[in-house]
Amino acid sequence: MKKSTRARRMSRHYSRMHRAGGLNLVSLMDIFTILVFFLMVNSSDVKVMENTAAVPLPKSTADRQARESLMIQVTGSAILVQGREVARLADIAADDEAIAGLAEELAYRRARHAGIPEEGLEVTVMAGRDTNYRLLRKVMQTCVDGDYRQVRLAVESRPREADNG
Repeated sequence: MKKSTRARRMSRHYSRMHRAGGLNLVSLMDIFTILVFFLMVNSSDVKVMENTAAVPLPKSTADRQARESLMIQVTGSAILVQGREVARLADIAADDEAIAGLAEELAYRRARHAGIPEEGLEVTVMAGRDTNYRLLRKVMQTCVDGDYRQVRLAVESRPREADNG
């Protein structure tokens, strides 16, 4: 027996609406890609400063976490900026106010900034606990002279002792 036009249309509509649904993999892959990038960007809240065995940091009960800034490292024989040697300690004269190699590197890096904030640029000095104070003061003065006025000293964190009071 022949089906009417209405019956054929209804069967087509019924079969189309009651078919097993398919899985759209393109949208699913997009969602997972966005999720992976989000987790990669936001995965780490802990700031770990690169420390070498050549620089034994002083211990402190500092409460603030380290911030990303220009890193100056004072080792036993040289001064490094972001891991690049800029001055040898043997070449630094005792009477000089500023360290020439460090001043040149800071000037180069300052020139790469679009604008200098009123409070100055940030720098972190990583020096060992046995570093000569005069040398450390000379490094900090060179930083201040080069518009790096927010000078921070890197320390190794230790837990606070309980109050005995």
